[in-house]
Amino acid sequence: MTASPQPTPESNILGNFASVVGLFGAALFFTGWIYRWSYFYCFQLNVITLDLPVESFFIVPLQVFLGDGWTIVKSAIAFLLTSLAIYHTLWLVNSINKTIATKIYRINRLWRLSAGTRGLSLLHRFLKSWQRFNVNRYNSIKLLRSLVDEIIIVGWVLLVLFWSAYHQGIADARRDAGENSSLPAVALIAKQDNIALGRKLDDDTLRSSGKGFKAIGDLGLFTDLSNTDYNHTRISKEKFQKLQQQEGNKLTPEQLLEKSKEPRVWRLLLERGNWIYLFPALTKEEQKDPQARPPVMAIQQSQSGDQLLIISPAPSQPSK
Repeated sequence: MTASPQPTPESNILGNFASVVGLFGAALFFTGWIYRWSYFYCFQLNVITLDLPVESFFIVPLQVFLGDGWTIVKSAIAFLLTSLAIYHTLWLVNSINKTIATKIYRINRLWRLSAGTRGLSLLHRFLKSWQRFNVNRYNSIKLLRSLVDEIIIVGWVLLVLFWSAYHQGIADARRDAGENSSLPAVALIAKQDNIALGRKLDDDTLRSSGKGFKAIGDLGLFTDLSNTDYNHTRISKEKFQKLQQQEGNKLTPEQLLEKSKEPRVWRLLLERGNWIYLFPALTKEEQKDPQARPPVMAIQQSQSGDQLLIISPAPSQPSK
């Protein structure tokens, strides 16, 4: 019978490289999924229902670890702390094992000195046999010890990846929901019968009344949006107070309100599966509330060409 060929150093290197690539890919996907989940959770959307491309989850971790200079510094600190945590955890487990073995050895020695009955003698022989047992002779025991070490390492890595992606996703969502958003500004123009909210292009003083539509659910949500000036301009409290201090004696209250008006900016959150997800950006006053979340509108894309979506990197400036 011929002996099986021994693996060459080249094959070991390739095998180790393939294992590292597989683990690295799994870590990237896990990080990307947690980031997307926490990001869209801030907009009250479930990432599972969005049907996002799988390959995008492998690119998202770049935002988690290399988004900006401070993010890179935090990633380096997290990597260092993770390495220290893994090292100290393995050291602690090894110390506990040695402590338990030492205590058993001492108990065995005391029982050996005081063994007078047959029962104690049998227990003494059992402990002595257990103590002399050499675990290094059995591959299954080696595998178990190696598995415990790997569980500790993987557990710490997953924990750090989870919290890094989770907090970065929330931070990016809070930023994109406000005035300093990295998402594009949009304007959606559609036929009056195809959209329940909005203003008429030929008369921007009139809001859509919602006639001809039926509703299910919390009608207060629709009423709040209809009664709030979400489609044209808003009054900036900070700008109004500043103008009031500077030119309060020169301008009438109506003029102060007119000068304090700022455009209401809408952002494009996502365009996926024939659906357009839009939301009005939070103002600076609204962003001060850590629990503030913008309402998200899901509008189905028109297939007949009677809908226009304008995407811009920055909102238009109000006419002077």
